[in-house]
Parts: sequence; C-alpha cells; structure tokens
Amino acid sequence: MTRTPSRLVASVAAALLSIGVLAACAPTSDSEGSDGVGAVTEGELTIATGEPAYSPWVEDDDPTTGEGYESALAYAVADRLGYDRDDVVWVRATFDESIAPGPKTFDLNLQQFSITDQRARAVDFSSPYYETRQAVVTLPGSAAEGATSVADLTGLDIGAQSGTTSFTAAESVIDPDGGVQAYNSNDDAKAALESGQVDAIVLDVPTATYFVEGGIVLGQLAAVDGASDQLGIVLPLDSALTDEVTQAVDDLRDDGTLAELQQQWLADYDVSDLS
Repeated sequence: MTRTPSRLVASVAAALLSIGVLAACAPTSDSEGSDGVGAVTEGELTIATGEPAYSPWVEDDDPTTGEGYESALAYAVADRLGYDRDDVVWVRATFDESIAPGPKTFDLNLQQFSITDQRARAVDFSSPYYETRQAVVTLPGSAAEGATSVADLTGLDIGAQSGTTSFTAAESVIDPDGGVQAYNSNDDAKAALESGQVDAIVLDVPTATYFVEGGIVLGQLAAVDGASDQLGIVLPLDSALTDEVTQAVDDLRDDGTLAELQQQWLADYDVSDLS
C-alpha cells in the first residue's frame, strides 16, 4: 500500500474545506425564492396567484390555461418580457405572505393587489392594470337585504378579509357599530356570510359579482380618500424585473390589449353607489 504524504493530505483537506465554504456562500436553491436580485429560476418566469384563485380573475382555479383576466394578463406580460408560454411556471402564495417583507418564491404575483404606499415599502409594484372599487355583498334573507345606503349597514355585522383594501373600506366607509369582522381569506368571509355569522361582506366589485353564489350586490362604497383601488403586479422588493414589467403593462395599455382583456373577462359592472 502506498502511503499518502501528510502534506498532500493537508492540501486535500484544505481544498475540501474551501469547497464547503464556497457552497455555503452560494445562492440558495430555487425553492427558497428570490431576494429581489433576479429571477427565481434562470430561464423561467415564476408567477404566483392565490389558492384558490377565483373567477373572473382565473377561471376554474387553473391559471395555466390563460383563462380569466389575470391569467391572460400574466401570459401577455410574459410574452412582452420574451418568455415563451412553456417558460411560465405557476406557484401559489397567500395574500398576506405575498406582500410581507422578505424573500419571495415568485417573480410576479397577481391576485388583485391594490397599490398602497405601505405595501410598497415591502414589495415592488408594476404600474396599475385595473381600477376598481369595493362593493357590499349579502344573501337573500339576510338582515342586510334591501340596504340602499351605508347608514342601513352600520348596525349590522360586516366582514372582510384582513389586510385588504376591502377591510379598509369597510372600516372607513361603513364603520359598523361592532367593528369589522376580520377573516384570513375571502373564502373564510364567504363562509361566515353563508353561515349567518355576518350580514354582509366587502369585496372588490368584479369579485363581488362572481364570488358568492346567489349573492346580492347591494352597491359599491365610496372610494377611500377619493381614489379608486389601482391593482398592480407584485414583485419582490428591488426586483430586477420591476421596470420591465411596468413597461410591459404600460405597452399593453397603450396598444389596447388591457382593454381587450377587460372586455373579454370583466363584465361591464352596473353597480349602484351606496350613499
């Protein structure tokens, strides 16, 4: 047996240690997401939406089909960025985690995020791709049925998803006597409405029209601080893609694509105001 010189052993050990240090300093795996430096996965565009995702934004909870306004928009933006359809990878993310500080598992995220100054401290936004307001939805037989004004709602139980502009509108415009009932998701708010725990819930206008089966849209609330909600694509803070995505949205607006997609997927909502 040939003996390995001790000097060689030491050199090999040092090399292995160096490799280990380099590995520890290397970028994290794709599954841990992007810290805003670049794409989650080289050569792919990772796009997030909610779970579940609702019509008319995503049809049948399947964003890969390109059916629904946000799904179709995502593919249109990807195309403008130079990505083929097969290069788009969909993942799911909750509303709250998507706009919280920290690394993300997506490059883009579309699930009706209203652009606000507070959120913009934790994530980037594209320019707006849709403007909407908040509406109040109830069910037949509810104490809210027949309400025609905000005053008719103040003594009732009103719910909304926490951390959303729907919740903010419910608080600031309706200001119910018992406070707004907070829920983790629109699904939870819907379940509370259906079980009679609340008399009405607040959702953005398009979602309100589709979300609650057999629901009654009582009307839309006045815009908070005089401004409608502007929906933007969320990106990790300081993402290298933010400027490109914003340019893509602006181009799609300028060439009429946004209007065409809205005409295809978003109805012309005739929702009266709740004064």
